[in-house]
Amino acid sequence: MEKLGPEAENTELGKVQIAPEVLEVIAGMAAAEVEGVAHMSGGLVGDIAERLGRKNVARGVRVEVGSREAAVDVSIIVKYGHRIPEVARNIQDSVRNGIETMTGLSVVEVNVHIVDVELKAEEKAPQPQVAAPIALTEEFQRVR
Repeated sequence: MEKLGPEAENTELGKVQIAPEVLEVIAGMAAAEVEGVAHMSGGLVGDIAERLGRKNVARGVRVEVGSREAAVDVSIIVKYGHRIPEVARNIQDSVRNGIETMTGLSVVEVNVHIVDVELKAEEKAPQPQVAAPIALTEEFQRVR
């Protein structure tokens, strides 16, 4: 999606212009607060950046901004056991309300992309155990 800069609103004291990145942060925070959202999904690059310590509140959000309206795409990972259509609808309502309340822009669409389901910790498949490298080294030394 291409990000377009919104036209500035002229007031008696000057211009007021809202950057698209501001809308991404508002949408990301609104979506992340919805019950059933495990994480926002920023794709491989966004996930790696976050693991390296770079916190990105707008992760998984893209916004197209016009002069008076905005369209939003949100990518999320949903928690297992939650009704996906209900979670998606709640995200749409929360994002629309957040952007319209804070900016005055009209939100024409909020597209929700469910990219994964997070399983509960006890339901995750057990990981195979791998012997520690030091144990392999000791075994090798005994054979010599």
